[in-house]
Amino acid sequence: MNQLQSEGAIQKVSSKPMKKNNKQSNAWIPPLVVFLLFILCWQFGPPLLNIKSYLLPTPADIFQASIENWENLKSSAIRTISESVFGFILSVIGGVAGAIVMASSKILERSLYPYAIILQTIPIVAIAPIIVIWFGSGMNAIVIIAFTIGFFPMLSNTLIGLNATDRGMINLLHLYKASKWQIMWKVRIPSALPYIAAGLKISCTLAVVGAIVGEYIAGIGGGEGGLGYAITVASSRLETPYLFACGISASILGIVFFLLVQLFSKWLLGSWHESEMKNEN
Repeated sequence: MNQLQSEGAIQKVSSKPMKKNNKQSNAWIPPLVVFLLFILCWQFGPPLLNIKSYLLPTPADIFQASIENWENLKSSAIRTISESVFGFILSVIGGVAGAIVMASSKILERSLYPYAIILQTIPIVAIAPIIVIWFGSGMNAIVIIAFTIGFFPMLSNTLIGLNATDRGMINLLHLYKASKWQIMWKVRIPSALPYIAAGLKISCTLAVVGAIVGEYIAGIGGGEGGLGYAITVASSRLETPYLFACGISASILGIVFFLLVQLFSKWLLGSWHESEMKNEN
């Protein structure tokens, strides 16, 4: 009897991962069906409604334009990727470092944080021409614009995480006469990792947006132009299918960038943090 009960328990336990895998696989079906229906409507809707391709190109037209302009599209995408990555890295370094400096002193936080908020509230289009004047047109100005957009989410999230550290742990280290930087490195930064990971996910997508916006204003032509510059040129020439191809490429870049940062965040947090354990369950 005990043997039968134990075998039944084993079967129940082993069936749980199978149910979980089935749910995960079935979760992709509704979005995939909606996507296929959307593509079908997009492909056959404009011809049936007699909408010209220069107003609304079909997916086939966009794909054909991508093939015909593949070399230009590829070089523009590579340029935008490099600008986004550099701007994102600078925003991570500057945001985390700035948050650590502010969290180490309440006077510094009260003195500097309002100016970070002011920098975030100013429209990037308003300060982009000034950045171009200071750093020149091209990649330098575009990276600075991408950094400016992605900086505040990293600063704000990291600062919230550092200030949310358990006071009991800090008081315990004070009893052991630990220095401020020892407490920061051993307790406050590890406890702020989930907030840093959230800032990374926000900042990476904003860096792509910043690079595209920067290319509108500070981009240069030829082989040096990114997707933003390519969109501007295609719009001026009424090359709508290629315009859509550039826009979709920029969206794909943002999605891939976000997924890569999400994988890095999971590795950074590991399985010890409660949020990651909930996601796994």
